[in-house]
Amino acid sequence: MWELHGFAAALPVFRRQGRGHFVTTVSTAGLKIMPTMAVYAATKNAVRTITETLRQEAGDKLRVTGISPGFVQTNLADSMTNPGVKAQIAERMEKMAIPPAAVARAIAFAIEQPAEVDVNEIVIRPTAQA
Repeated sequence: MWELHGFAAALPVFRRQGRGHFVTTVSTAGLKIMPTMAVYAATKNAVRTITETLRQEAGDKLRVTGISPGFVQTNLADSMTNPGVKAQIAERMEKMAIPPAAVARAIAFAIEQPAEVDVNEIVIRPTAQA
């Protein structure tokens, strides 16, 4: 898991400078498990668990935020090889996906808080997403 490598690299730096803020991208797929997505959901729940553990163990000068975006406008459909699935994802994305800027604003919200405030988890998804 690449998160572990990032944590291991940044943690000593954050501790030396006496402050820091980890932001990990999780997913709503780990909150609402859907058929055919078990492995993906499991990896996202692993990230959520590691992020929460880091928050508890990092100390009172480091902040840790997990952000779980729902359906976001990306080029995900481009990677699909099944034409039917590709068309379905592209259609859903056009109908309801939120722009990446919405996720960026949520991250900015967490980062902009005073040093003594730790926003632990943010879930952001389209209002139309079940």
